[in-house]
Amino acid sequence: MRFGLFGINNGALATNPADAVRVAVAAEQAGWESLWASEHYVLPDPPVPEAPLPPDAPILDPFVALSNVAAHTSSILLGTGVLVLPLHTPLVLAKKVASLDRVSGGRLQLGVGVGYLEPEFRALGTSLAERGERTVECLDAMAAVWGDRDFKGRHVEFAQVRAEPKPVQDPVPVHFGGQVAASFRRAVTRGTGWYGWSLDVEAAGKFIAELGRFERPQGLAPLEISVTPPPRSRIDRAAVDAYAELGVTRLVLVPQWSEVDSVLEFVDDVAALF
Repeated sequence: MRFGLFGINNGALATNPADAVRVAVAAEQAGWESLWASEHYVLPDPPVPEAPLPPDAPILDPFVALSNVAAHTSSILLGTGVLVLPLHTPLVLAKKVASLDRVSGGRLQLGVGVGYLEPEFRALGTSLAERGERTVECLDAMAAVWGDRDFKGRHVEFAQVRAEPKPVQDPVPVHFGGQVAASFRRAVTRGTGWYGWSLDVEAAGKFIAELGRFERPQGLAPLEISVTPPPRSRIDRAAVDAYAELGVTRLVLVPQWSEVDSVLEFVDDVAALF
């Protein structure tokens, strides 16, 4: 089992980026495999039931936050968990992805999702109904520009352009978030992995079974399965073993972000399970 730390751009780690560096260095030294940064451009105010955080929750841009900790670490992987892909302009995102993969020495893990928060989509002028189509097109457009190819889609079109430098990794590892059939299909048929959010062992088992309904193309490595257990849930050896028996390959764990000292304590406590 590999262990990732979620929220390097949230809470106290967002308001004081030097604290994020302290946590990142401590996690790397303790043997954590990866750091993960979330993404929301805006949060609804007043809150809506489906909002993941209150409207005043601080969230740094994931690429800025991960670049910050990349400069002070050397081996720990850096993941986006997950980008709201339909809200991105594909060529701008391709530049950000390639840049972060370059400055980190090829450590990026690109977690992506279609999004779900209607007030956020409305504020950014993007149709929630088109989110699946935009997600696929964004990935295809990025692959095209990295391959020096022209591209024509419904929402983006370009020709006779190049973007340098390319990412270090070819391809960049892509982990699809989402807990519906379309997300499972994308993960299995074209992704490096699937990322399930806030899942206990029972729920994780249910969704992993759904992944098994789709056929993995020949030539792709076995699907990586990353799961974040419900926040505040107890993570001990028995829980780790239960997830592992389901085929989970990475647990991405959520500390309490309010104080950096509590995050550092969490980093050390969980390391005892490695």
